[in-house]
Amino acid sequence: MTPLRIAIDAMGGDYGPRATVYGAALALAQRPNAGVTLYGRRHLVDVELARLPASLVHVHDRIDIVEAGDCLPGDMTPSRILRDVSSGSLYASLVALQNGEASACVSAEHTGAIMALARRDVGMLSSVTRPAISAAIPTVSQRPCYMLDLGANVDARAEHLVDFSTMGAAMVRLVDRVACPRVGLLNVGTESGKGERRVREADAMLRASRHPNFEYVGYVEGDALFSGHTDVAVCDGMVGNIALKSSEGLARMLAGRLQAGFQTGLYARMVGRLAAPVLRRFLQELDPVRYNGASFLGLKATVVKSHGSARAEGFAYAVRRAVDEAAMNLPDRLMT
Repeated sequence: MTPLRIAIDAMGGDYGPRATVYGAALALAQRPNAGVTLYGRRHLVDVELARLPASLVHVHDRIDIVEAGDCLPGDMTPSRILRDVSSGSLYASLVALQNGEASACVSAEHTGAIMALARRDVGMLSSVTRPAISAAIPTVSQRPCYMLDLGANVDARAEHLVDFSTMGAAMVRLVDRVACPRVGLLNVGTESGKGERRVREADAMLRASRHPNFEYVGYVEGDALFSGHTDVAVCDGMVGNIALKSSEGLARMLAGRLQAGFQTGLYARMVGRLAAPVLRRFLQELDPVRYNGASFLGLKATVVKSHGSARAEGFAYAVRRAVDEAAMNLPDRLMT
């Protein structure tokens, strides 16, 4: 069987090829059905390939390199990107996706750049009026909660929120195999009269639609995101982005406080040694790296954004997510 080909923007992110090359190789070690093409400065990519450990040598034959430019400046506006950009590693990887040379694309460049170029060069599904960015957050249950939108739309209307609900539920049903996902609208309260007008209108539309493929559970407040009682939390891009970044910051603070607390004295260090396995598992579950990889839903093909600060392990999560979504042809099945 011909492996899925994933286009990797090798130059994007804070660490560039140091993270993307190693991360892509880590992902390939766990996804034998995939290969990657690394778009970027060949001499820099070659250096990182040579540094891969012996345990990853077996994936080399599934890695190709295409010479491309550097990443985009972080301060470029979407309008300037659309007007001026016709080269670079992100552009090259998205064009490969558009031309059918890849089944998915992964980049760690900034959200505005990916969204602007992807909408232009990959295109939108005909049934979707606005794209949405979705990512998972941990909960107390074994199932994550997926939030969308996380930054693509700060002015979403009620009908857009309904579309996000349908796309998010379809993704959870297909990717995580949840038969009937529970969908809620993120709001300032659970009472029917609370919230912005567009949120109340979306609530009425979702209640009236009675969609057969997901359960609409009404409004959810911010603290309920982590309860495990909701599979999909829908909101506009500003609310979602703030909520996600806040949860990531809280996770890092808790991890730091816990680790520091077990170093405050002899007794604390002794307890820390005894609790080390439990503490390690707890910190791993909180680690935002495990949930790296935000999907751009509504595009004609799979595009996944990695966090710009992700190192190799985090980037590997994003690549694996792209492989899994491409394998099930997720974009074409979103509005079902």
